[in-house]
Amino acid sequence: MHPPRNLPVRPTTDFAKTALFNILTNRIDMESANVLDLCCGTGSISFECASRGVKNITAIDIHANCVKFVSDTAKLMDMANLKTFKVDIFKFIESERNTFDFIFADPPYEATWIEQISPAVFQHKLLAANGILIIEHGPKTNLSASPDFIEKRTYGNVNFSIFKPHEQA
Repeated sequence: MHPPRNLPVRPTTDFAKTALFNILTNRIDMESANVLDLCCGTGSISFECASRGVKNITAIDIHANCVKFVSDTAKLMDMANLKTFKVDIFKFIESERNTFDFIFADPPYEATWIEQISPAVFQHKLLAANGILIIEHGPKTNLSASPDFIEKRTYGNVNFSIFKPHEQA
């Protein structure tokens, strides 16, 4: 199923997505993982997680058309393990009580609030023990000042900043 052209998204490139899942394969057990996809857009990361056997996936986006597309596609593909919510990511982070083994955030590269994502995730203790947070961002963003930052990987114009609680890093 192809996403509508009018969605306000910039999907992760296939090259970067392959690299992302190579990183994850070495760090978490995908089949037992609980995954949170923030700013899910077309859901490509959620769908890739589902194809790798992830049991529970929560996809969040503020845009109704993105959530509808991901939800409709999940239903079409009989993915009962993928739940979608139309909500601001910070409201979700503040109210969520579950923990996640992998949290992926792919906000718009020009968003002024990218630097607030990792502190919010750690303040509200959304990462499970040995969990990992990865934020996708453009080349001009530097998230390395966080005490929970462990590394940055670059794949063309796609950058992944990787975080773990600093007591686990």
